[in-house]
Amino acid sequence: MKGWYLYVVVLVGGAAVLAIEILGTRILGPFYGVSLFLWSALITVTLVALSAGYVIGGRLADRKPRESRIYLLLAGAGLWTVLIPWITHPVLALAEPLGLRVAVLVAAFLLFAPPLTLLGMVSPYAIRVRASSMEIVGRTAGDLYAISTLGSVAAALLTGFILIPNVGVQRLTLMTGGLLLGTAALGWALARKSGRARAAAVSALLIGAAGIGQIPSEQPRPASGLIAIEQSPYAEIRVLDTPDRRLRLLVIDGGTHTIARPGTWESAYPYVALLGVSRCLVPKPGRVLVVGVGGGSVLKDYAVRGWRVDAVEIDPVVVKVAREHFGLSAEDGQVFTMDGRRFVSGDVGPYDIVILDAFGSSSIPFHLVTREAFGLIASRLAPDGVLAINVESDGWHGEVVKAVATTLRTQFAHVVALPAEAAAGDLGNVVLLASNAGLDVAAGCDAFERSFARRGWTNRFVPDIEGAPVLTDDLNPVDLWSERINVLARQDLHRYFGEIGLKSY
Repeated sequence: MKGWYLYVVVLVGGAAVLAIEILGTRILGPFYGVSLFLWSALITVTLVALSAGYVIGGRLADRKPRESRIYLLLAGAGLWTVLIPWITHPVLALAEPLGLRVAVLVAAFLLFAPPLTLLGMVSPYAIRVRASSMEIVGRTAGDLYAISTLGSVAAALLTGFILIPNVGVQRLTLMTGGLLLGTAALGWALARKSGRARAAAVSALLIGAAGIGQIPSEQPRPASGLIAIEQSPYAEIRVLDTPDRRLRLLVIDGGTHTIARPGTWESAYPYVALLGVSRCLVPKPGRVLVVGVGGGSVLKDYAVRGWRVDAVEIDPVVVKVAREHFGLSAEDGQVFTMDGRRFVSGDVGPYDIVILDAFGSSSIPFHLVTREAFGLIASRLAPDGVLAINVESDGWHGEVVKAVATTLRTQFAHVVALPAEAAAGDLGNVVLLASNAGLDVAAGCDAFERSFARRGWTNRFVPDIEGAPVLTDDLNPVDLWSERINVLARQDLHRYFGEIGLKSY
């Protein structure tokens, strides 16, 4: 093997490890949500697979330190990676009955452990092939691991910051597999003395690269209801129409964030009507801050009634999709693209109402529902201002509702909950309202023109906070409590999409 090419092999192998790990969040995220459990599963599988590769590779390298084996390892990892887009859905179907934690772990292991194990075997083989004497083993190992790590660093930056948003997950997965196959083929060609063998290997490499370059990323299919699909730095975003074209859905990493009626863009989600009740608790229309844009339903609901709306959305692609496919316009409010907590940390306000309607793909971002975050928000509210928070809960009195209410009570004198569902045990949204000036409804409030708002207010209750913890920046288990909610919500969503002939992922 050419000495310089060994470093290329190790560099590509290290880059592929991080690329596969990051791609795993986008491959599994639309089905399970990009949650604490998904990241934990991917990191666990990556470390276990690499450890196994180091052990196996080291022993095989001592027995048969042939350079051709390195090419076989790269080629095997590349071939499996190329197959991932085709085997993902069968693996997901196999793991689905196991429950979220086990299913995520099993799916991650079946999809990613084989190529990662093979890539883990590359470094021990490379050290054994490169080290010509015991005197330079340490230096050789250090150099090769450094090159491998630099490849991982480059892949982490390129994959997350540039490639996924601009190339797409499926094509990038195939490109990663193709890069491994191509590196193996070129190494084999360089090791051959036969000119024909080299020419054949290089020709195959060029043909394969051209073929992968022609593979299209997933495209919208309006006839089947997929209106748009986007890859942002934060999530996979889909816009879907129901077969009767009466509803349009914004789906982020496999979870529905907006359901609106095309044309009027009125929300079909009951919780939006419940958030509107907060208008009834202040003297007159004023300033409102909405954290989490989604399709823009909440912004429109306030803007059309004369409120001055500021909105914060961390994902610029969500804002783009809302403007292009959900009728969001400049008249609906001023949108700031940044993290919600960072925004309220600035010199903003005062606001008459602050609405937290920010969800990740499986839970509320934990840093928005802590004592410290609520303290910041309280400081940005007018004296008679109201904070409204939309949460998803497995029943009116779920752990998330109790903990968020307990935490709100550290900053607000009055807290009340409005359930979206009629039955206390049903999975659904609960809107928490908090204020230091009381929660008395103004007469003739327009929000109660909607039946969901009337029912939610009729069923309002003061959450039982007995024994519930205060959520802080230091300790916040909201991701853990969201596990059951995430499982139930996605089961319902997959069932609903199956009934109407749509796919959410």
